[in-house]
Amino acid sequence: MTASLLNYYEAIEQASHDMLEAARSGNWDQVLKLEGACAVLISQLKSTAAQQPLGNDEAQFKSRIMQRILVNDAEIRQLAEPWLDELDDLLAGHPKIVH
Repeated sequence: MTASLLNYYEAIEQASHDMLEAARSGNWDQVLKLEGACAVLISQLKSTAAQQPLGNDEAQFKSRIMQRILVNDAEIRQLAEPWLDELDDLLAGHPKIVH
């Protein structure tokens, strides 16, 4: 059971990595698509995790995975900031003027 639980964490980490690569290339549609896939995986993970907790070694492995996911997420957020600022401007009725 715990092996499949760790598989969920690894799948989320891979999706996080793929999201980062898409963000680096400016493919925000792909980022959003992968974010949806992550949400499904997280939901499945929660259901599976409720059935059996991880042992100490597995918890340490999970912790390392989570740290990598957080690093990826931080970089994605940093890359998204200019895009989000432009979106805010558009929604506020201040389109970007290009000369």
